[in-house]
Amino acid sequence: MDELNMQEMPLPALFEQAKKIHDEASESSINQERVRKGCEILRVCEEMIGKLGLFSRNETKDDISTANLKYILVPYYLAELTEKIAEDDRIEVLKASQAKLKEFISFCETMELVPEDEIETSTQGGPSSSVDRRAKKIARFKRQRAAESKLLELKERKERRGRSTKAAALSSPVETGEDDVLDDDGEEEREAWLTTISLALCKAFDLLEMLMKEEEILSAVREKQLQDGEKEFSQLILDERTQKVESWHRNAAARARYTKPAAPITCATFAQDVIEGRAKVSEAHEHKHQPLLFGPASLVGVNPTTERERIAAQVFQPHYRLPTMSIEEAGLTEMNMMNKWQERNVKLMEEANSSWYKDGPKSRPGEDDEEEDDDAAQDKARAWDDWKDENPRGAGNKKLTPCG
Repeated sequence: MDELNMQEMPLPALFEQAKKIHDEASESSINQERVRKGCEILRVCEEMIGKLGLFSRNETKDDISTANLKYILVPYYLAELTEKIAEDDRIEVLKASQAKLKEFISFCETMELVPEDEIETSTQGGPSSSVDRRAKKIARFKRQRAAESKLLELKERKERRGRSTKAAALSSPVETGEDDVLDDDGEEEREAWLTTISLALCKAFDLLEMLMKEEEILSAVREKQLQDGEKEFSQLILDERTQKVESWHRNAAARARYTKPAAPITCATFAQDVIEGRAKVSEAHEHKHQPLLFGPASLVGVNPTTERERIAAQVFQPHYRLPTMSIEEAGLTEMNMMNKWQERNVKLMEEANSSWYKDGPKSRPGEDDEEEDDDAAQDKARAWDDWKDENPRGAGNKKLTPCG
């Protein structure tokens, strides 16, 4: 299976195929080609989960849907398969597997799936004494046994319900109680996946401790070999590594010209279609609202030519107003409005802080003459007011009046 075909497959099909390979590797030894193929499929699953945005750090296990719970196990499956890869540099394989295990444990802790005693032990930096380590291992072993027993019980219960449902269907042709059966199946499926995650956590803690001890031993052996001079980096080894790095960069540069990273999915409806296999990630998608169609399919969307067709097209119309745009289109419209508003505010702030606004209006060429004329007129008016104060009306005619 090449990478192109994996990109076109839906996420549930990829996960089921990767889970099948993981189960085969857990039950018996498989060839390296099969292990590497499983790792590649799980990496594609991780990429699709990131693009679809199935999980958030702000959520808990109760906020995740039952159909998406199983995808929490992707880092754990990848860590276990990575540990089984045979490489010359075993330490790098151990580090990669430990990184995925820590990622899985950290995400489960965010989702409130890790037991309290494990969280307390990790915050304290591990058990201090051998008694504490032994008690922790016993508690973890009990949780693992309880999870395995619960999974077996759920499996047997599902098989019994299937047999009873089949017998009831054969005995009575009337189908009754289907909703109750579906609800029970959904609750049991959710309980089964939560129990599987709990079992995977127990195994992840044990595997992480084992890998850390193995890395410590191999690092000590390598350091001893370097000190004894048995493993020296010769010029031939350095040249070989240089050629390998240069060839890798050349191939990456050649691939970069033809490969283009996929844009993130921002439409919830399209993301759901990708999850359920109705669409592919590589397909182009625009945020277009598809209105609901009511009435006869032969008349809806067609210009009616007669009054009969117009009335027939209005059959079964809803009593409420239909939406004119989708949620994504409304969000993009509001985002554009906010961007324009923000640009306008920035422009206004720049104008408010500019020099011409602070310095005041500049005088035009003819404004100085106008100001001089205004000053002269103002002085003349003031002189006339002073003269009228000193010479009241009729003051020069007092001697001419009979009573003067």
